Parts: sequence; C-alpha cells; structure tokens
Amino acid sequence: IVDIGAKAPRNAGRNPLASMGILSASRYGSLFCIVTLLNGCGGSQIPAAVPAPAAVLARHAIPDPRPSWISPDAKKIPLLYVSDLGTGDVYIYAYRSGVLKGTLTGFYRPWGLCTDGAGNVYVTDNTTALIHKYAHGGTKPIATLKDPGELPGGCAVDPTTGNLAIANVSTLGSDPGDVLIYLKGRGRNIFKAQGISYYEYCGYDNAGNLFVDGQKDGAFAFAELPAGGHAFTDIELNAGIRFGGSVQWDGAHVAVGDYVAEKIDEFDIGPSGATEVGSTPLGGASFAVQFSIDRSKVVSPDANGADVLFWNYPAGGSPTSTVNGFKTPWGVTVSAPG
Repeated sequence: IVDIGAKAPRNAGRNPLASMGILSASRYGSLFCIVTLLNGCGGSQIPAAVPAPAAVLARHAIPDPRPSWISPDAKKIPLLYVSDLGTGDVYIYAYRSGVLKGTLTGFYRPWGLCTDGAGNVYVTDNTTALIHKYAHGGTKPIATLKDPGELPGGCAVDPTTGNLAIANVSTLGSDPGDVLIYLKGRGRNIFKAQGISYYEYCGYDNAGNLFVDGQKDGAFAFAELPAGGHAFTDIELNAGIRFGGSVQWDGAHVAVGDYVAEKIDEFDIGPSGATEVGSTPLGGASFAVQFSIDRSKVVSPDANGADVLFWNYPAGGSPTSTVNGFKTPWGVTVSAPG
C-alpha cells in the first residue's frame, strides 16, 4: 500500500465531529448521555476529548449525485472499501497498491462495511435504514435490505450459514438498539442483549457464534449469541475497554477494538468466560473505530487524521502505510474476488 495523497484533508481541525458541523446533541437526549461519560448529560456541547460516535447521528452528507464508477480491472483483484461519513461515498482501492479503483455514491451516511465469503460487500446506510449489497467490484446493488425504524451500524456475515447480522446503533424513537439477523432465505430475527442499550459493532467467529459490543449505563458492554441460539449472554472482558469498536474473528481469537485507547484486544472466549491473550496497539491512530484484519495486516480508517492506516498484525505499533484523501473515513472492509 502506498500513500496516494489524492487530496488534502478537509478537516484541518482534526476533530471528526467538529468538521461535520456537529455542535449540539440535544436532539438525541439519552443516546448522547450514554456515550459522553465524562461530561454528564447536562451540557449541549460535545467534549472534544471524549469520542462520541452517537453524536455523528446529528448530521449526514448530501448524497453525491455523480454516478458510481469502477475500473474495469477491479473485479479481478482484492479491493479495499472505505466509507466516508463526510462525503457520503464509499471509495474502492486496490488493496495491495492503494490505487483508487472506484467510488460508490448515493448514500446519506454509509456507516458499517462487511464482506461475505463470496466477496460481496454490504454497506449500512445509517440515515435511510437500508443495507445495500454489492458484488465484488460492482457499482449497482444486487440487493437492498430494509431495517425500518432503526439506525444500522456495524455488520457481519456468518461464515457457516451466510446470515447477515446488523448492530443497530439505536432506534429512531426512544427504544434502545438491537441486533437484526437476516436469516438466509428465512426472513429475519431481532435480538436484544440485556447488557447493551447502545450497540456498536458485531462479528462472527468461525463456528457461527455472534459477538456484539456497545454501551450500557455509561460503560462498555459485550455479549454473545451462540450459534443457533435465541438469546444473548453478557460477557465480561478483562481488558479495560472503554469504547468498543469493531469485533472480528482473526483466525484464532475474537478481536475487539477500543477507539479511546486505539488498540485491538484479542480474547479466547469459552464456556468459562473470556481470557485476554494479546493486544495490538494502533500507533498513530486517532478515532479508529472500525478495523479489518486480513491475516498479517490490519487496516482502519483514522477519522481524526482523515486517512486510512495499515499495521502489521498482531504486532501493531507504527503504521506501515497510509492512504490519504478522505474527509471523515469511518467504515472499512477487504473483499477478494469470489
């Protein structure tokens, strides 16, 4: 991956929330209170020192009227997809070279990205409560799923069944969020974890167990829905995570991000609970909420830095490479040709 420097970052103030013009969260009441731990619920200003992704819900981009496009050779190579809340677009890069290969347009708030085993890419459009599915290297959705009354965030695909899970950040009303699972060919089910009210991200392990993180009463929360199960079980993680980011199976462990500490913690999770087995520092990052692990590499948008960073995994440390030219990069996934 190379530093392509497509254009100068437009959020020179280095604050992804301020750069989007978000100054007040009064419209979101209790949802804002859940994530602003150090500021309480009385103030109307977002504290710059405390990441509050729920506050991003206060604004969305104007959909890019330009048509989506893709380079003809893109379908044959691994691709990196990056969603940008500031522009409302999803940018597609050659994974190994960092060359821009395409752009998906027409979104209001493209939040989470995930990929299935065939290389299809899912984009959750948080404002419209829609999830769009694209073939690898495709420019038009091959399916669009509805998530009515919800604010969809992170997503994940079960490698054992093909089911799609959506972590709904919250509802459009006063109810807490939930996890919506689109059962392949069999409708959909909604699940709630007793220990979570504000949902962040979800991820499956290789056995089809689903894990989700979020917030409950101002604290980090984590839960598991066993494969074939009908209810979440709360799990305590012993790593001191403050704000949970992505959840992903790294091939051996369940990896959970912390976008305050800028790290990824790895856990063995079994019947007796969770045990931390490693931690990957994301040096140079600031507000790296969603990551994607691809064997010995991990990549994450850096919303404060308006760029996307790469590290060795699980070593972490200093970034090995950078892709520039974003406004508020948020979601990321890697897709291989099917």
